[in-house]
Amino acid sequence: MIFTDVVEAIKGFSIEEKLQIQLLLQQYLREERREEIYQNLQSAKREEENGELTFSKNIDELKQLMEE
Repeated sequence: MIFTDVVEAIKGFSIEEKLQIQLLLQQYLREERREEIYQNLQSAKREEENGELTFSKNIDELKQLMEE
């Protein structure tokens, strides 16, 4: 099923069904975002353990690090 088929199918749903789909999509998006945040955390932990992270309080140095 392609995206346009899904959209067309949803158009034919009742208001209650559309609201349920909306709630499900919001839940799925939250779960995916949480997973993304978790994966980023795990990646940062690995970088820290491998000594790949650089910390600084100097704003110019931070800007330079962001450009790298």
